[in-house]
Amino acid sequence: MRTFGFAIATTLALSTPASGRPHPVALPPAVEGQTPQPAVAPGGLPYLLFIPKGYNESGSERWPLIIFLHGSGERGIDINIVKKNGPPGFVESQPAFPFIVISPQLPPGKPDDPWAIPPLDALLDHALKTLRVDPNRVYLTGLSLGGMATWAWAAAEPQRFAAIAPVSAMADPNTACALKSLPIWDFHGDRDDVLDPKSDFTMVEAVRACGGHPRMTLYPDTGHSAWEGAYSDPALWLWFLEQRRGQTPQP
Repeated sequence: MRTFGFAIATTLALSTPASGRPHPVALPPAVEGQTPQPAVAPGGLPYLLFIPKGYNESGSERWPLIIFLHGSGERGIDINIVKKNGPPGFVESQPAFPFIVISPQLPPGKPDDPWAIPPLDALLDHALKTLRVDPNRVYLTGLSLGGMATWAWAAAEPQRFAAIAPVSAMADPNTACALKSLPIWDFHGDRDDVLDPKSDFTMVEAVRACGGHPRMTLYPDTGHSAWEGAYSDPALWLWFLEQRRGQTPQP
């Protein structure tokens, strides 16, 4: 894992002009660091919650939120398995990572049983009510099965997110036009033999055909694990911090 430029990132995270921010809110202090949390409603999803260093000292400031959706290999009853890949794996050694991070876990089931949107909506609604989340800076990313859910949830409710980053995924191009106004950065390995990169490429092209401006990174000589490159690159997190809900994507 690379060393992130979190001093710069933190400055970006907290230096938004006041005119572009939601009104500050006063909520109780939170436990900084990453902690396991129970489901917010019966039948919901348990999750890991990361609160960045400096959150409590920042008073009533609102913070950007990343929701991370894991792949099929991390579903189960041991929440610590979710730390295997992506943000929940590195935030424990990067306490200044300038985002709140929520990483839910799917229950045991068939590997290809998909993420359902209603429990994810409930989790996001709970975060917006109980944490100092900036509703204009909610970002969604996921890998493999979670990357497929990233495409699907964003297509169903694009108004909820400021930007998305699907990784090693695939999607239904019939939903592409719902995403035309959303900033998207897609990642895939060119030798992925689990989910063909052509499927992601087709989705990206479909969004472009609808007038959107998604970007795609195709890693050479890389299999299904494109998330190793995507999540270790500070450029992704800095790009997220540049995006705001309702902001027109740039070509």
